Amino acid sequence: MSRWSPHPLTLRQLQYALAVAEFGSFRKAAQACAIAQPSLSAQIAQLESTLGVVLFERLSRGVVVTAAGREVIERAERTLLAADDLVAAAERRRDPDAGTLHIGVIPTVAPYLLPEVVPLLRKRYPRLQLLWAEEKTTTLLARLEAGTLDAGIVALDQELGDLAHAELGRDPFLLAVPVGHELARGSAPAQLEHLEGEMVLVLDDGHCFRDQVLSVCQRAGADEASVRATSLSTLAQMVAGGIGITLLPRLAIATENRARSLVTRPFGPRGPSRTLALAWRRTSPAAAMLSAVAGVIRKALLPLLS
Repeated sequence: MSRWSPHPLTLRQLQYALAVAEFGSFRKAAQACAIAQPSLSAQIAQLESTLGVVLFERLSRGVVVTAAGREVIERAERTLLAADDLVAAAERRRDPDAGTLHIGVIPTVAPYLLPEVVPLLRKRYPRLQLLWAEEKTTTLLARLEAGTLDAGIVALDQELGDLAHAELGRDPFLLAVPVGHELARGSAPAQLEHLEGEMVLVLDDGHCFRDQVLSVCQRAGADEASVRATSLSTLAQMVAGGIGITLLPRLAIATENRARSLVTRPFGPRGPSRTLALAWRRTSPAAAMLSAVAGVIRKALLPLLS
């Protein structure tokens, strides 16, 4: 078919097909799409007729995506993402400083950065709506690739693939120990060898900060404690209670040690750290705006990381 000829399939039909694949049910897909089930079924049947393939096996307990259907669904996802980008590009052309951006933030950054940066961005771009989502790195990157997020604040030690990114700042790790601990004494920078033989508390699975700290422990000869935390706040409280020692990013220190229940020691300029970045799809029509947003975030981070 010529690229200039009208296509007999529609974006709405592709959306319906994605919904059926996601929910595994015509009834649930129709409810999610706010359409009567017979109408949705007719649209899917028309799509299958147009493409000449069966997308779904209709079973008594639901539907199963066929092999041909899987390929169509994958292409439909990319097509709908491109359509969303087209609409967003037009909106940006009308008003570059307006619109809506969905930005993900990893949990070890969100509670410390967002209270500082959200007011600054609201003041700088009053017509821009920013919707923030706290997600672990794997989920964040998957949503970014799927197009349900426009950008994400991550640590650069993660594999970003073909994503574009702007560095936001280096976030050093500090040694955190309970008051009275042997490592609490002294004002000199901490050394990795100080961790040898120590039990280090870390976050639960799924946090990239857990992997970063475990890498440091491996180099230092430290052991992972059997107790894990679900957040940096829990981690800090466990250390304050004398359960063990840990590493905390500088970004979190002001909040997690506001009660002065921990003793923190820096490792020096070459000590362990993470580099934070704002990442986005290279094809995103909001790339220029996201680069500008990264500049505002970078300035907000400077006093938090120094």
